[in-house]
Amino acid sequence: METFDFDSDDLELTEEFLSTAYTRMQIGGDAERTRAQVSRGVVGPVSVDQLEFDYDMSHDANVLDKICLGSLQSGTIVRQFFPDGEEGSFGPGDVFVYTPEGHRYAGVIRSARYNLIMFDPHLLTRVAATVPGRRPEPVRLTGDRPVSSAAARHLQHTIAYLRDGVCNDPVTRDQPLIASTASQCLAASVLNTFPHTALTDPTIDDRNDAHPATVRRAVAFIDEHAHTDISVADIAVAAHVSIRTVQCAFRRHLGTTPMGYVRRVRLAHAHADLLAADPTGDVTVTAVATRWGFFQTGRFAAAYRTAYGCLPHETLLHRGA
Repeated sequence: METFDFDSDDLELTEEFLSTAYTRMQIGGDAERTRAQVSRGVVGPVSVDQLEFDYDMSHDANVLDKICLGSLQSGTIVRQFFPDGEEGSFGPGDVFVYTPEGHRYAGVIRSARYNLIMFDPHLLTRVAATVPGRRPEPVRLTGDRPVSSAAARHLQHTIAYLRDGVCNDPVTRDQPLIASTASQCLAASVLNTFPHTALTDPTIDDRNDAHPATVRRAVAFIDEHAHTDISVADIAVAAHVSIRTVQCAFRRHLGTTPMGYVRRVRLAHAHADLLAADPTGDVTVTAVATRWGFFQTGRFAAAYRTAYGCLPHETLLHRGA
């Protein structure tokens, strides 16, 4: 995906642009006032778009092959699903699933400013799994509204940080581990917010397989691949167990989650890099943190202090550790 900025008051050009950026669609609007502004930021496999229409823009669109979330800042969005005609009306502060999976969609954007967040459905399967089986089905969202206001607020904060923080910093967003960490964080927040088909509780078989040998295989894989884009699904495959099994095993034997252990290993690598750095050189704490996938420097500093008893910059200056 590439970034872009679009600004036009020509309805025909807007329709052409939206059809290229999203999916083929037909739009309509007030002939006297038809300004549309659309910009895109990208973090790995996730796009975060800012859209603003200063008129009532109707649209009738083909299937969109990505998960698409809406987060409304102002105005109103009236969305109608096809083929069953289910309607949804959303106002400022709402976060929702914008398009139905596998169906056309239509609606009216009423003088609205909002975000569209899009990613491949496969991203959900990287952080969770469905029913047991040799070839489990992909994880799917089964509802378009948040399960709670608290979950919705958490997702909105995640979206805002990606939009205003990571996407706006070209140095940060281009770091492979930042893209991996941020996208998986978003996927986990989405699953926490909307109903879905993922099975989160371990089965009896999962618990039986959650033995020390599973942890040893998983830890060996993490230690060798911590510098790469890995997910809990990758760790489970390497350990020859299900996602639920590897999660249960880490909680039982290490008191953490698989991705929590990944962060612990990456933190140790960041610590080693800071110790090895020349304090008179151009190495910065932010550069080391982002290299190892920590995109919130405040949380990185707090975790570092808990682990090593000093702040990262103190290690860099050889005052701590």
